[in-house]
Amino acid sequence: MAKDLLSDRAVKALTNPGRYTDGGGLYVQISPTGTKSWLFRYKMHGAERLMGLGAYPDVSLKAARLKADYCRQQRGDGLDPKAVRDEEIERQRLEAARAVTFRQCAETYIATKEAGWKNDKHKQQWRNTLETYAYPLLGKLPVQLVDAALVLKVLHQSVAASAGKKAGLLWNARPETAMRVRGRLEAILDWAKLNNQRTGENPARWRGNLAQVLTDARRTEHHAALPFEDTNAFFRELQGRSATAARAFEFLILAAARTGEVLGARWDEINESAGVWTIPAARMKRPREHRVPLSAAALSVLEHVRSLKRDEGFVFPNANGKAPLSNMAMLTLLRRMGRTDITAHGFRSTFRDWTAECTNFPGEVAEAALAHAVGDKVEAAYRRGDLFEKRRLLMSEWALHCTTPKGQKGGANVAQFPGVAA
Repeated sequence: MAKDLLSDRAVKALTNPGRYTDGGGLYVQISPTGTKSWLFRYKMHGAERLMGLGAYPDVSLKAARLKADYCRQQRGDGLDPKAVRDEEIERQRLEAARAVTFRQCAETYIATKEAGWKNDKHKQQWRNTLETYAYPLLGKLPVQLVDAALVLKVLHQSVAASAGKKAGLLWNARPETAMRVRGRLEAILDWAKLNNQRTGENPARWRGNLAQVLTDARRTEHHAALPFEDTNAFFRELQGRSATAARAFEFLILAAARTGEVLGARWDEINESAGVWTIPAARMKRPREHRVPLSAAALSVLEHVRSLKRDEGFVFPNANGKAPLSNMAMLTLLRRMGRTDITAHGFRSTFRDWTAECTNFPGEVAEAALAHAVGDKVEAAYRRGDLFEKRRLLMSEWALHCTTPKGQKGGANVAQFPGVAA
């Protein structure tokens, strides 16, 4: 039973460091710096334990006695007061954590991860896909409440038709995008679980979960490609056009590069004397520097563009010369040519098909030219080089295919270009 040995005046007057008992296991403790706090001392399974009850004067003598009374009552019921309190604190913390919305969780996840994402485009794609497809349906919900039905709702939402894309359900109309969204949901929900913001299985997991109901819908989204037999005729039509976009398109085909890589190309990335274009890791789909061997035809395109002296930064600038061509430039050019059946990116597939069908170059050389990842981890570990010299030969052969009319042989056809329009 408590003895109430202290008084408010006595507690206030105490100054020497140490512990002073109020009886019944309640003590006021004074630290060497003079701060005062309350302790409850008790035994559990024969071992002495101390439990803090708060600082004085924030917790008064009267309030400390009430807390000590409650602790003695718990001991009488066979409970450990400190363990009970810690469990309650943890319960409240978990409740607060699980009240975090999906959007808050996602934004925190991105903030913790993006410092390690070297590719700015990758960072932007994360935010764009979540803003477009996830936040409208999940953003305001507690992350704890995101279940399989909601994940499927995200993947089965309707999307409108856009440039080169059909309308329909996201999973069917934009399968590649849908798989990226699913993967990002899975990563966020895994992170939420590790941070005690949700419990249970991850409803966005693919294997053994969504794969059971979405297997038929999972497929690769292919870009419309030109048959390699028609490459020369298309290339010659490009050469007859004066727009900067046509020169960029030629360079894209000859380098077997991605649209963004070409549009963002800068003169300081290109060593014309060595015939090498070095694309920095920050501009690659895979965050890894990529060297492109430039054929005589590709160098001819660069020589023509440089002769215009329109910009010392971007190789293919827009009309005012202060920025690169728009992402829509090549699509617009294709529309003007009446070619809505193909895409600029599809020429990478054209190049790959031509390599397989018309050359003896090993597949890994073509894959290296396309800057594709090596699928087999063992092979990737042993193949450290980039097969550059073999790729130089391959790209020279590709240039001959693109620039030499059927039935003719000889060097790359380096054409005279018309004046370039803005």
